[in-house]
Formats: sequence, structure tokens, C-alpha cells
Amino acid sequence: MSEPLDLVVVVLAGGQGRRMGGSKPLRAYGATTLIGRSLKLARGYGQTVAVAVRDPMQVGGAHVAHCLIDDPCVGGPIAGLASGLAFAGRRGARAVLTMPCDAPDLPADLAVRLRASLAANVAVAVAASCGRLQPTCALWRAETAALLPAYIASGRSSLRGFAEACGMIEVSWAVDAGDPFANANTLEDLQRLQLGAAPRAITFGA
Repeated sequence: MSEPLDLVVVVLAGGQGRRMGGSKPLRAYGATTLIGRSLKLARGYGQTVAVAVRDPMQVGGAHVAHCLIDDPCVGGPIAGLASGLAFAGRRGARAVLTMPCDAPDLPADLAVRLRASLAANVAVAVAASCGRLQPTCALWRAETAALLPAYIASGRSSLRGFAEACGMIEVSWAVDAGDPFANANTLEDLQRLQLGAAPRAITFGA
């Protein structure tokens, strides 16, 4: 098993959610909202939690310890990673766990398994399910921040591409009880998630 890491957890919530008609983080999910559900999950993954957004109104003043504002010149979720890595650097943290705000049933062992897979020669551990990478759900060593400016300056914006450039390992989850990484891109997606089994009780491992 790899060495323990001090990490910050960053919820990526800067997308405009056009396919859902906007305001994705504030869409109702059960008795809360997508951002409320994400924050509950995030607080189980680590003590220091932040939300990366384009505008604080995207999360409607959600009660979070830290609100990170993405660089308007950087597009896509990699802007949230950049914000998260900068935040980690200011706090002296050694890793950043990213997670999207629109996947309300992420596995409780996300942080534990990604951390355990982050060997000394690996910079990024990326979750996978159903044979697909889930690059918004990844654990990034803080040192990857040094490589990010050149990657963005090259015109690239793929989280998967950046993970591959840094040196990544894939960590797969079983989907016997449904895909825990299923996300809501549309209102129909969100309805399907809500009409499925009630959200699992969140029980986090040590």
C-alpha cells in the first residue's frame, strides 16, 4: 500500500449545465441538491473540502469551507483541477481528489482505493467503471501542478489527456449494483437516478 497522503477534496461544479437547462448543482436530489449530496460525500473523503466554480452563484451560497473561482481563460473541468491544485499548494497538501457535482452515488471507498493505488512512480490514480475511465474522479499528486500550465498552453483541455501525460493508473469499480459513477447530464438522467434505488447510506471506510 502507498504512503498516506494529506489531501484536499475538490468538487468540480463550474460547468454551465446547458443540457439540463442550467443551474445543475442546485437541482433537487432527494431531500437535498446535487451540490448538497456532493458535499456530503466529499466530507467523508477528506477533512478539507472545496468547490471549484466559475461563479459562486452556481452553488447558491452552499455552506462550504472554501469556494475556488476557476480561471475564465481555461475551459472545461481542467479549470477546476487547476484551481484545486493551486489551493492544495497554498495549504501544503500533497494531493487533490477531484469529483464531479453531478454523480450523486459515488462509492464510499473512492478516496481509500485511489490513495492505495497511488504508487511512488504514479502521479494520478483515475477511477473507472463499465470499461470507461472517469477522469473527473481522480487523485492527483500535488506535483502535477508544475506540468499543468504547459499542457493548457498547448491548447489541450482533456483531464484524461493530462492524467496520461503525468503518468496514471486506472482503478476499476464493479457495477453489480449499478454504476456508482453514473452522472446526470440531462433532466432525464437526473430523474432516472432519483427513480432508482434510494441513495445508499454513506458509510466511509477508515
